[in-house]
Amino acid sequence: MKKLLLLCLAFVFSNSFYAQETAVKEKVSKTKTEKVAKVKATATDAEKEAKKQASNEKRKATIAAKKEAAATATNASSSVDAAKEAKKQASNEKRKATIAAKKEAAANATSTVDATKGTAVDAAKEAKKQASNEKRKATIAAKKEAAANVTNAAAPVTAAKTAAKTTANTATKTADQVTGEYHGKKVFTGPRGGKYYINANGNKTYIKE
Repeated sequence: MKKLLLLCLAFVFSNSFYAQETAVKEKVSKTKTEKVAKVKATATDAEKEAKKQASNEKRKATIAAKKEAAATATNASSSVDAAKEAKKQASNEKRKATIAAKKEAAANATSTVDATKGTAVDAAKEAKKQASNEKRKATIAAKKEAAANVTNAAAPVTAAKTAAKTTANTATKTADQVTGEYHGKKVFTGPRGGKYYINANGNKTYIKE
């Protein structure tokens, strides 16, 4: 009976042991499975996160590339517009310079023509004035010469008249004798010995010895 009881106890213990071992093994297996599942899940999540991050990076890179391409296109367009504007401005400046040069040339030509006309007019006026002065001088000279000729022609007559008058006056005023000559005039000697001549006024001018 004891043996049977021991055998039963041994069997119970054995079953208990095996049951515990099985439970432990199942628990270990379950833990391993959970760990593997958890690792797989973690790996899956990490992979998903990595894929998501890679997708985000790719999207960001695509957006940045598009923005850069747009900025480059804008800069290129701005450069083209700037080049067009610079070319247009250069063309305007050239046109303005050409117009200014033409205006200056026209003004210089007008000034030259005006100066030439003014010089010609001034020269004509000066020549006319000079001719008038020469004519006036010639007229004055001719009048002076004619007056001189008249004076010269009348001088002998006047001298003859003066001499005749003087002689007549002398003959009338004195009966003194002519005894010499003084500065081209006859010298008379009076009754007292004084010497004189008759001046232009017909009066006696005594000569001091």
